[in-house]
Amino acid sequence: MTASQQRTRIKICGFTREADVEDAVGAGADALGFNLYERSPRHVNLARAEALIRLLPPFVTPVLLFVNASRDAVREAAALIPHAVLQFHGDESPADCQAAQRPYLRAVRMGAPGVALLDYAQRFSSAQALLLDAYVDGFGGGGKVFDWSQIPPSVPLPVVLSGGLSPANVTDGVVRVRPCAVDVSSGVEVSKGVKNAGLMRRFCQAVRDADQRIADAAT
Repeated sequence: MTASQQRTRIKICGFTREADVEDAVGAGADALGFNLYERSPRHVNLARAEALIRLLPPFVTPVLLFVNASRDAVREAAALIPHAVLQFHGDESPADCQAAQRPYLRAVRMGAPGVALLDYAQRFSSAQALLLDAYVDGFGGGGKVFDWSQIPPSVPLPVVLSGGLSPANVTDGVVRVRPCAVDVSSGVEVSKGVKNAGLMRRFCQAVRDADQRIADAAT
């Protein structure tokens, strides 16, 4: 891969333990996600998230995940961790996502009734990217892969591919979808909220392998 070609960014989400944060950084993750949704099995409170984020070196981005949180709660988190990117997985409006005046990702539940990706891209045009996840009951990831053919060939915002990714399928996902980034949680875990260092390394290497395949095909 040449320096001029885009590298697919890697986000690993759902951290609850210090050792896992350190292992993810060592594996080569670009961003780490911290789930502030209280009903999630990977939930951490804001103080715990802030303590874990202190372990991140420069240029590894923390991402704070919200589901229908109040604007005041989002603003509080953004003020405590000012370099974090925000990620919204609930029924938030564009105004809700913009209220903290911070860069944000908007999750799209692919296959959900009434959800159209291009409509989302238009409504949430201020988002840094759209995070495409599989539709499951409730909110948040369910560790399921959605049909990647549902993604239109031209989306006017960058796309983060999520939903059931693992070391076994992420290379194919990157090659087929060509996202700006990929997002994984359960695919690198031994149990909910407990990561596996080896799986994280394999996942990151699989993404690098996909980038190399794309580069080789372009030459």
